[in-house]
Amino acid sequence: MEVNLKELANFLVKAKLSSYAGGGKEAKPQRPGFKELEFTEKDWNYRDSYCGFFFAPGQEVVRLYGKPIWVMSYSGGMNKKYHKNKKLTLEVFGFLKKAISLMSPSSPFRGTKSFRSGDFQYSNKTKGNIKDFIGEEKIFYKNKEVFKQDYIGGLMVHENSE
Repeated sequence: MEVNLKELANFLVKAKLSSYAGGGKEAKPQRPGFKELEFTEKDWNYRDSYCGFFFAPGQEVVRLYGKPIWVMSYSGGMNKKYHKNKKLTLEVFGFLKKAISLMSPSSPFRGTKSFRSGDFQYSNKTKGNIKDFIGEEKIFYKNKEVFKQDYIGGLMVHENSE
């Protein structure tokens, strides 16, 4: 199946703004114990599935006509010394949602390259493109790193795709 990369990128931005970054409602999880957010538009479906709080690895999957075509896995969270600080963690996650909401279709993985608001600063470095990428995002609070997450993903290549 040929995937229109521009449509995929635009859909990813819309899906992320309608789910985690936009405070979307949780969907019934396909995997017990996970939190999942879902967005569907026409033939496109997006599902973000993660588990944990202070450290919460997860995966985003895009399906087209019901077939998985794109995936991004991520792993990370609050630095270990902040694992008991729920108040700061909630503030960091609120700031993370703002940073993610600034993503663009040219880089629809996580947030913008950099963003600052008050005592918080976000940085995001990505190598590759929508077909094959790897990246790292960090959040600093009062110039101290409090959050770090790695991500990797791209288009799936199915057995009968050639």
